[in-house]
Amino acid sequence: MDALLTTLVAAFLAEWGDKTQLLVIALAARFQRPAAVLAAVAVAALANSAIAAIGGSLLSSIVTLRALSLLVALALIFAGVAGLIRDRTPDMGRTWRVGAFLTTLGCFFLLEFGDKTQFVTAALSAQFNAPALAAAGATVGIVVANAPAALLGEGLAKALPLRGIRLGVGILFLIVGLLVALSAWRLI
Repeated sequence: MDALLTTLVAAFLAEWGDKTQLLVIALAARFQRPAAVLAAVAVAALANSAIAAIGGSLLSSIVTLRALSLLVALALIFAGVAGLIRDRTPDMGRTWRVGAFLTTLGCFFLLEFGDKTQFVTAALSAQFNAPALAAAGATVGIVVANAPAALLGEGLAKALPLRGIRLGVGILFLIVGLLVALSAWRLI
C-alpha cells in the first residue's frame, strides 16, 4: 500500500506545470474533446508507468536496500532539478491528422518516456518491490494531475500559476531527496 500512495503523490506532484501537462492543455484546446484527451493520457500513463515499474522491480532483486534508497534520493533530486528548469509548451502533434485520442496517446507517451515521473516511478517500484502498485499509483497520479488540464484547457494556465507550482514542487522534491540521501548514508 505504501508503494501505491507514495507513487501516486509523487507522480501527481511531478506532473504539475510539467511539459506533459502543458501538452495536454494545448491538445485539449486544439481538439475540444476533453474525454478523448484524458482517456489517451490514461492509456499512455499506464504504459509508461508499467515500463518504469517493471524496470524498477528488476533492480530490486540485484541492488542492496541502501543503494535503492540512494536511487530514490537521486530520482527525487532529478525531479526537483527538472522542476526548476523552465518548461515550454511542446510543439508536438500539430501536423498529426489522426484525431484527439491517437494524437494525445502518441505525443504524451513519447514526451513522458524517460521523464522525471517515470524515473521516480522506477525508483519507488524498486524501493518497495511492488511494481503493480507503483504502476497503478503513478498512473492515477498522472491522470488526476492532468484531468484539470484536459477539462479546462488554456483556462487552467490562466487560473493557476503553473510556473510557481512547478518551482514549489521542484524545491520540495529537492528537500525530500536530500533528506532521503542523508538517511541512506545514515547521516541523519
